[in-house]
Amino acid sequence: MTVTSKVAATLSPTTPRTVDEALAAVDAVAGQIGPGTVQREIDGVLPVEELRLVAESGLLAILVPTDFGGPDLPQSTAVEVLRRLARADSAVGQLLLSHYVLTAAIRELGRNAPAPQIYADVLAGAQLGNATAERGTRTAAERLTTARRTGGDGWVLDGTKFYATGVLGATWIGVGARIDGSDPAHAATVFVRADDPGVTFDPTTWTSFGQRGTASGQVGFDHVAVSADRVIDEGPEPDPYTAPPTVLGAFDQALHAAVDIGIARAALEDGATFVRTKSRPWFEAGVDSADKEPHVVRRLGELTARLLALEALLEKGASLVDIALGEPELSRESAAAASLTVASSKALAQEFATEIASGVLELAGASATDRKYALDRHWRNVRVHSLHDPARWKYVHLGNHTLHGTNPPRRGVLL
Repeated sequence: MTVTSKVAATLSPTTPRTVDEALAAVDAVAGQIGPGTVQREIDGVLPVEELRLVAESGLLAILVPTDFGGPDLPQSTAVEVLRRLARADSAVGQLLLSHYVLTAAIRELGRNAPAPQIYADVLAGAQLGNATAERGTRTAAERLTTARRTGGDGWVLDGTKFYATGVLGATWIGVGARIDGSDPAHAATVFVRADDPGVTFDPTTWTSFGQRGTASGQVGFDHVAVSADRVIDEGPEPDPYTAPPTVLGAFDQALHAAVDIGIARAALEDGATFVRTKSRPWFEAGVDSADKEPHVVRRLGELTARLLALEALLEKGASLVDIALGEPELSRESAAAASLTVASSKALAQEFATEIASGVLELAGASATDRKYALDRHWRNVRVHSLHDPARWKYVHLGNHTLHGTNPPRRGVLL
C-alpha cells in the first residue's frame, strides 16, 4: 500500500490560542470520537475519520512556535490533550503522540530543518508521523536505515521501519537514520512526505493483540530522494552523562504516560458503569445490586486511588517540563527534576494502569467478557502500549539518583 498525503487542502482549522481553548477543543473532539470506539474495535476499523476531526480542530498546531504563526502553548497542554484523546480512543491518542514530539523536536534539533514548510503544513492541519524503530537489530536503539549523499544538496533514504505509529494519516514522516559513510557514525532525522516516491506503508503488518487501531506496522523507504534541508545531522552518539541537557525525552515519556493513564481512566469509568448497570451481586453479599457489595465498592476505591495518583504525578511531571523550558538556559538540575518525575509517572502507569484495566473486569464479572462490550480492549491496549520501554530501567535510574545523586542519562526514553 502506498501512503498518500492529504494535507490541508480540504481543511481550514482554527488553532486554539490559549490553554483553555485547547482543552475545550479536545473535549469537543473526544465527545465526537468516543461513542464510536467500541464499534471500531469490534469491526477493526482504523480511526482515519477521527484523525481528520482532530486535524480540523486545530489541536495539531498548539506547539507551533509563535515565530511561525503558532500559539506556542506549554508542552504540558499537549500532554493533557493526549490524555483526554486516549481516554476517548487510545489509538487516536497514540497515533498523535509522535506528532507532538516531532513538532517540539524540529525546534530543538532543526536549525537546518524545513521548519517553515512543516510548520505551515501543521497549521493547515497536517499530521507528523514516526518511523524510528526497526526489527532485526541487536537493540531497539540501533538504526540500519541510511541517508546517503548523492552529490550537491541531494540525499537518498533507504531502509525499512516497524512500529511506525502515526504514519497512518501523516503528511510528514520523521525517519530515524544513520548517515552512510560517517565515521564515527552520525545519527540523523530525515523528514519525508508520506507521498514521496519510494515511501510505502502496509498497515496490515501490525497484528498485535492491542492498540490495533494504530496500524503501527511497516513503512519502507526505497531510494527516496530527499533535499538537504530535510536532513538533520545529529552528529555522533553523545556521552549520555555529559551531553547538553534536554527535556525532549521527558516530554516524549510524559506523552506515553498520558496514553496509559487515559486508558486507565476509560477502563475505570466503563467498568464502574458496567458494575452499576449490568453486574449481579454475589449471593453471599446479601445486597440487591453489585454496586452495593462492600468488596466491590472497596476494590473500586483502591483502583480509583491509584488512578488519581497517576493523574497527579503526570500533571506534576509535565509542569516540570514547562518550568525547565521556561529557563533562560536549561540547567541540568531542572532537566533531571523533570525527567525523574516523568520517569516515575511512566513506570507507575505501566503497573497501575494494567492493574486497573484488569481489575475492573474481575469486578464486572463473566458477562463483561461478551465481545459486544469490548471491555477487554482497555487491558489489551494498555498492556501493549506499556511495553514501549521497560519500567525496570527507570527504577534503576531513580534509585541511582536517590542513592548517589546521579542524574539520569540523556536518552530518548528518560532524559
